[in-house]
Amino acid sequence: MSDVLVVYKKNFEAVHDASLDIITAELQRCSDEMGGLRIDIRARERVRRADFIGRDLVIVLGGDGTLTSISHNIDAATPVMGVNSHPRDDDPEGSFGFYMDSNVGTFADDVRQALTGKAIVNDLPRLQAIIDSTSGNRFTTDPAMNDLLIANTHQYAPSKYHLRRGDMKCEQQSSGLLFSTWLGQGAWLNHTISVDEHKKLRSKVDQEQKKTHYFVVARDVPHDQRTAMPWAWMDWTDAATTITSDMHRGYVVPDGWDEVHFNRGATITVNTEAPRLRLLTFRQTMAEKITS
Repeated sequence: MSDVLVVYKKNFEAVHDASLDIITAELQRCSDEMGGLRIDIRARERVRRADFIGRDLVIVLGGDGTLTSISHNIDAATPVMGVNSHPRDDDPEGSFGFYMDSNVGTFADDVRQALTGKAIVNDLPRLQAIIDSTSGNRFTTDPAMNDLLIANTHQYAPSKYHLRRGDMKCEQQSSGLLFSTWLGQGAWLNHTISVDEHKKLRSKVDQEQKKTHYFVVARDVPHDQRTAMPWAWMDWTDAATTITSDMHRGYVVPDGWDEVHFNRGATITVNTEAPRLRLLTFRQTMAEKITS
């Protein structure tokens, strides 16, 4: 690997600046050892899609929010490593960093593993939503590592839609549909349903399905619909979910970032066919991490 992009969190807190100085110095040492690396460093707020093209390695310095916010720009062929710039182990106010398997203390060894192809490669599925408008336009959202929300833009109004999955269909209203990857369940899903409901949903999961399936929950759906149409309330599935909107205006929000708006009559299809993400770890796989 010779072409490296570093994307860092810039919020004028000294701890993040200090971490950037440490990994920048370490990358320069790697460059001296390996005969020269091309190293570009960009603040998260200034990075553009073109900055990611043709990279051999993307290093994200920050927390999970930094990674999810820029991961939409990273294609399936580019490995990415997360470096926690403010670990919670060092400071209770720091970042948990679920996806950030490296930190400034381990970075020297970790980055050499990454640059020499010795890191663990986690092939992560990502969610996408395909929006077909009534005028015939089609738009595919950015891929989502964690979760994807479809809801009425006016949160005080119900989300009304016609729902289809395979041969099953229904008319439904809720406070929005939440979709989650296996790894993304801790971001929002387990705050949306009860502990018992979460255990029930997880009981359907086997190891191989984690690569192809996703969770879906209709938030605050009426209780009579939970028993009459359990598949439309809470499910673990690999089938595409399609809704036709009966909302005046709704939106799709991947990973809590960019909002993509649609109007009444639009059709939105959610699946796990987005480009996957090659996330590097160094001590255990992400699958092991979520069960440890």
